Amino acid sequence: MDTAAPVFDAAFWITTLAVLGLLVMSGFFSGSETALTAASRGKLKAKADAGSRGAGEALRITEDNERLIGSVLLGNNLVNILATSLTTALFTRAFGDGGATLALATLIMTFLVLIFAEVLPKTYAITNAEVAAAAVARPISIIIRVFSPVVMAVRALVRTVLKLFGVETDPQNNVLAVREEISGALALGHSEGVVQKEDRDRLLGALDLGDRTVEEIMKHRSEIEMIDADAPSEEVLAQCLASPHTRLPVFRESHENIIGVIHAKDLLRGLAKAREEAGDGAVLPAAFDILSVARKAYFVPETTTLDDQMRQFLKRHTHFALVVDEYGVLQGLITLEDILEEIVGEITDEFDTGETQGIERGPDGQYVVDGWVTIRDLNRANEWQLPDTEANTIAGLVIHEAQMIPVVGQVFNFHNFRFEILGREKNRISQIRIAPVGSAAG
Repeated sequence: MDTAAPVFDAAFWITTLAVLGLLVMSGFFSGSETALTAASRGKLKAKADAGSRGAGEALRITEDNERLIGSVLLGNNLVNILATSLTTALFTRAFGDGGATLALATLIMTFLVLIFAEVLPKTYAITNAEVAAAAVARPISIIIRVFSPVVMAVRALVRTVLKLFGVETDPQNNVLAVREEISGALALGHSEGVVQKEDRDRLLGALDLGDRTVEEIMKHRSEIEMIDADAPSEEVLAQCLASPHTRLPVFRESHENIIGVIHAKDLLRGLAKAREEAGDGAVLPAAFDILSVARKAYFVPETTTLDDQMRQFLKRHTHFALVVDEYGVLQGLITLEDILEEIVGEITDEFDTGETQGIERGPDGQYVVDGWVTIRDLNRANEWQLPDTEANTIAGLVIHEAQMIPVVGQVFNFHNFRFEILGREKNRISQIRIAPVGSAAG
């Protein structure tokens, strides 16, 4: 009579230990994937700069996310399938063939993989993303090299299949775009109360400089204060003293004909020198030529980005530029202060009247806004979401939506706001009353 082989022999326990080892490896792959994709590249860079080799390796392998994820998923699937196969073999040996045995093996393996190979390691990896990423970077880099041929073949197959469905893939595409990541983090931080509104606006303003042009924030030509080159020196001096601006364009015959820019300090120095040479300290020389102290005008195209224009201001050691269109026609002016205000908000000094912002809030919650105020400034000041794709100023938005130049007294409702025209100068809207629809007076 044959003696049945014992079920719990050495082979059984070796297979059991192999299954447990495979579960550990599955947890390693799952946690590594989560850690390396969730870790902040900025924090990893800081750790790498501080001397962490693991963080430096994590930065290197995450540069090609497709290759990284492909290798990790390949390893994870291999160990999960092998662990499931060995477990099924163990249960078949212990309980015999049958549907119930297969169902029991599947149920137990699902539970073990879910808890110990997925949820537990992923939870730890999310909680300690940078630490875990630095720790697993070196072994994962070895796995990537080992699986590289298979992963390359899989990538080629996947791209071919996607191409059949009209989906183009970019091999150089980075899963996490830095600017979008920063913008999203700031928006989330502000919504959760961690990031103050002023801090969010400053950082987002700096990020947006490369996407915005001088045309969007320039002072329109109708608002530019200019000096007539043919005016008497006494009149020019009086205008400069009364002006809140230190730099004024100089025109001759037509406001379109800009022949220079006068700085108030240059003008005063020139007048003082002329008086000294005239030998009469009590009288201004009537024949003083203001163009002798005028500087050459600096013209820039209206399509120049704010980022490029700021670099040019710093490079040329100047703060003032006149904006022209593609035909060379004057459109407005821009200063370094205008660009800085897009980052830090409105900048005022002792010569500003307090009305330069052009936004006044009434006791009833409605706002009286000058037509030249930009939509972006209005949104930033009041946490509104008025669109600024079709127009730069609030007057431009009203004209665009109304498809006409409104007259005083007309009222419009769009984008959940009520717009009442309070002032109009020729074809330009000068003042508007704005209120959210819910708070507008009937």
